[in-house]
Amino acid sequence: MNELKLFAALGCGLIAGVFFAFSTFVMSALARLHPAQGIAAFQSINITVYNPWFMGAFLGTAAACLFLAVSSLLKWQQPGAAYLLVGSLLYLVGTVGVTIAFNVPLNDALAVVKPDSPDGASLWSSFLPTWTNWNHVRTAAALAAAALLTMAIGY
Repeated sequence: MNELKLFAALGCGLIAGVFFAFSTFVMSALARLHPAQGIAAFQSINITVYNPWFMGAFLGTAAACLFLAVSSLLKWQQPGAAYLLVGSLLYLVGTVGVTIAFNVPLNDALAVVKPDSPDGASLWSSFLPTWTNWNHVRTAAALAAAALLTMAIGY
């Protein structure tokens, strides 16, 4: 079980790092580009993110967290169960849930606009701050999940 806790903690940390990069410099760099260039670049990112490495880490961590959350409920009396449950839920709700509910719909809306169109430029101006703010939430949730899951390893 400690191996799964470690896997989940490392996965949360890895995903937090990816999202942290977007929050701290990738989105700022894209915002500095002409809207058509920024849109085209982000559309390309949205295509290339679907790869076995990222999706394996993102969804593999989610699977581990789901298992650990259920396990923590079944072993609630054991020390460290609260760390497992809260850490797992932070990743599942705050990272995966926010991605599905907020970031992916924004990505989908951006995917269908023509980068050099007025509609594209208009969408881009609201997309940047909204997507980035939700990304901050995902980053913080994944980092907090990594910390709590790391703490659970000692139990």
